[in-house]
Amino acid sequence: MDKFFSIVRGFGLKRGPQRWLGGVCGGIAAALRVDVAYVRVAFLLFCLLPGPAIVFYLLAWLVLPDQNSKIVLESFINQRSR
Repeated sequence: MDKFFSIVRGFGLKRGPQRWLGGVCGGIAAALRVDVAYVRVAFLLFCLLPGPAIVFYLLAWLVLPDQNSKIVLESFINQRSR
């Protein structure tokens, strides 16, 4: 499982410091070098379409590292294995 998290960190995509919920849109905006408002509006439009938008956001929040390279899912797994 550590290899998976190393691969995720290698993408260079992190949850953003400008966070409303989990910082996923802020991280995507930083990677794309656009204003976070554009990404948030695009995500809201994406949510209006039938599909798994909320599931996508939750998975991104669980898997993408924050600004300190901490991954929520990795921390959860490490705590459960102790």
